[in-house]
Amino acid sequence: MDVYGTKQIRNVVLLGHGGAGKSTVAEALAYLTGVTKRMGKIADGNTISDYDKEEIKRQFSISTTMVPIEYQGAEGKVKINLLDTPGYFDFVGEVEEAVSVADAAIIVVNCKAGIEVGTEKAWDLCEEYKLPRIIFVTNMDDDHASFRELILKLEKRFGRKIAPFQVPIRENEKFVGFVNAVKMQGRRFTNLSDYEECEVPEYTKKNLGIIRDALMEAVAETSEEYMERYFSGEEFTQDEIYTAVQTHVCEGNIVPVMMGSGINCQGFNALLNAIDRYFPSPDRAGECIGVDVSNGERFTAKYNDDVSLSARVFKTIVDPFIGKYSLMKICTGELKADSTIYNVNKDAEEKIGKVYVLRGKDVIEVPSLKAGDIGAVAKLNVTQTGDTIALKSAPIVYHKPRISVPYTYMRYAAKTKGDEDKISSALSKLMEEDLTLRAVNDVENRQSLLYGIGDQQLEVVVSKLSGRYKVEVELSKPKFAFRETIRKRVEAPGRYKKQSGGHGQFGDVKMSFEPSGDLETPYIFEEKVFGGAVPKNYFPAVEKGVQECCLKGPLASYPVVGIKATLLDGSYHPVDSSEMAFKMASTMAFKKGFMEAGPVLLEPIASVKVVVPDKFTGDVMGDLNRRRGRVLGMNSLHGGKQEIVADVPVSEMFGYNTDLRSMTGGIGEFSYEFSRYEQAPGDVQKKEVEARASKEDQADA
Repeated sequence: MDVYGTKQIRNVVLLGHGGAGKSTVAEALAYLTGVTKRMGKIADGNTISDYDKEEIKRQFSISTTMVPIEYQGAEGKVKINLLDTPGYFDFVGEVEEAVSVADAAIIVVNCKAGIEVGTEKAWDLCEEYKLPRIIFVTNMDDDHASFRELILKLEKRFGRKIAPFQVPIRENEKFVGFVNAVKMQGRRFTNLSDYEECEVPEYTKKNLGIIRDALMEAVAETSEEYMERYFSGEEFTQDEIYTAVQTHVCEGNIVPVMMGSGINCQGFNALLNAIDRYFPSPDRAGECIGVDVSNGERFTAKYNDDVSLSARVFKTIVDPFIGKYSLMKICTGELKADSTIYNVNKDAEEKIGKVYVLRGKDVIEVPSLKAGDIGAVAKLNVTQTGDTIALKSAPIVYHKPRISVPYTYMRYAAKTKGDEDKISSALSKLMEEDLTLRAVNDVENRQSLLYGIGDQQLEVVVSKLSGRYKVEVELSKPKFAFRETIRKRVEAPGRYKKQSGGHGQFGDVKMSFEPSGDLETPYIFEEKVFGGAVPKNYFPAVEKGVQECCLKGPLASYPVVGIKATLLDGSYHPVDSSEMAFKMASTMAFKKGFMEAGPVLLEPIASVKVVVPDKFTGDVMGDLNRRRGRVLGMNSLHGGKQEIVADVPVSEMFGYNTDLRSMTGGIGEFSYEFSRYEQAPGDVQKKEVEARASKEDQADA
């Protein structure tokens, strides 16, 4: 593959709902531009982008794939870096990484399915990142697909920005071509995406007239001169229309709607032409914003290859067979093979061997990559996703991609004892690839937790561990971090006496236990011993007994909080008393006193925020109440959405992601953080205590 200059590059991300046809669009564009000799199919598992075993097995995209293609544009050859992203919400991290380096987007919409949740999420992402976009409507070969109905829905949902550039031509209920609204010419498909000119059908003219008028009005709005010409009835030239449309598309004022059939590979020549004409090259798309490490000042640069090198690593691929690849977008300068780079985040130099362009699983060697281009480097030791590479003499740090926080988690354990180290190593590689994946060691509850965006993602992780790394793990419901405390003051004795010939063991204490009022601190220890009933040198041993008992409470083996222990009295033996004896006596007093002092379980409470469209607020609030939650209030957000704020027990949040998606059709989002501990209801306490008792019975057996 040739080395392309900044002006010849188009970085385009494919977005849309799962199953809308993104991978098929990428496949069709690759086929048309000669990358492949035969168009692959998802069902056959032979597409360029879905090459991973898991993707072939499940028949949907799991990770973002690069598909660079070369196209002979209006002003010469261009390189289009297609970023094919997953449509399922569990893999949103992959989408966010791709969007962070894209300069434009194609939102793929299935004509029959219409606007789906993934369509709306894709639009919101484009709005957030200010990406120019084209909506490409697939499945036009379906007899029941109504393009006009879809346009009306798009206009209703996304407003006046929607601009159909084509009107379908159907004959005998078959999609045979389209009318180009920009040129006002008919196009009939001959072979795949090739077409010939044809008459504009009579039945399209009314609709076409409306589209054309709206388009000309948009062109007129680009300058005062154009506005005057428009009102005087003067026609614009084709070049003027193209230039004006490009300006509007780049600024996000117009979103062209185009169409085709992925399966029949129809309509893609027109799409390639639109990518070339209307989408910006990186130097026109935006600026690189970061921080100059040498002086701490904000750094802004256009994509320019005449200055020193800087690049952003936006994705990492770790393959057990082909090794590790760091995918990066060159922001300034030129990345050359056999050079030394400086990782600014890690303050470390790394040696680069070869420079590559990835196309699916194929690795293509190139001499260099210029500003605005996307490529890969193999086997970097310290570099991770989000890092910035530059020259040591000009250290620049760019912002890391904004990645969603995972809130869904499961407990995981090795099926085979002794595999723990292998699992840990494999998970660290998967976490390097996927920033929404987290493995946490929960020491308190003696469990390992796996965090992700959703259940499907965690399933895929388990499958990858088995398939790639040959280790088996089991997922189960996690244990939640309850606490134990007391509600009243009691006094309790503790006497430890052991005689076994020679020196015995003797420790005797009388202690009081009461609520301290501080649930953040496990215990407070005091002594009020008079007359040396217990020598001072044994006080630390008594406290040690209390400290150890607080680690695992008598009620249900959870940590104890909010307790005040006071040593009141006791006795000792000049020979037989020891620190160990007093520690044991303190332990006995604690266990007795605790169970008499009105012991209760405390459960963790999370502060939850749920964002949903207005129409779902009632259902969501009802569901939160069902989960023993307390709704504290609502905040109106833009776009007809509401933020519901509630306090919910953490144990009741298990499985919430799945339930929220089913309630809201996948559009609801939530986040939460630990707030405090509160007394658990009687039935919850009973259940936990019984569970603990049954475990002890099993252990005894």
